Amino acid sequence: MRKETLQEMINEQVKNEFYAAYFYLSVSSYFEAKPLTGFAHWMKVQSQEEVSHAMKFFNFLLQHGSRVSLLSIDQPPSDFESPLDAFSQALQNEKRVTSQIHHLYALALEEQNADAQVLLQWFIEEQVEEEESVGEVIEELKRVGEDADALLQLNKTLGTRDAD
Repeated sequence: MRKETLQEMINEQVKNEFYAAYFYLSVSSYFEAKPLTGFAHWMKVQSQEEVSHAMKFFNFLLQHGSRVSLLSIDQPPSDFESPLDAFSQALQNEKRVTSQIHHLYALALEEQNADAQVLLQWFIEEQVEEEESVGEVIEELKRVGEDADALLQLNKTLGTRDAD
């Protein structure tokens, strides 16, 4: 079996980050239809952040003389049982990305690629923030429960999220 290379796996990560952006856009659309526009706004901002992550990997490859191969992106889910379900799936996605980043870092260590290690260290720290951010909303949704007024207040709060 052929050994995977860091370049190939970073190309794969470009796809994974764009998938995450698609996922968040899909969830945003779900919230727009509710209509929970604050939740939708939060998801759009998150989608933009994921695009910036993909571009960070994209540019890294180009700066290091590699060609980027844009791979097919799977269609994300578009229906969710509830806001809590949507955010729970978002957390699962973030954990999957964290695992992918850790795998890339291990490969960078194996290949003794210091530049990639620096890049990936930034992503490791970023993923801690990503999981924490989604987790905080999940905790709020659990506290809200079936309280419609509390849900609308949370919707209003999430609508104030600034793009980073």
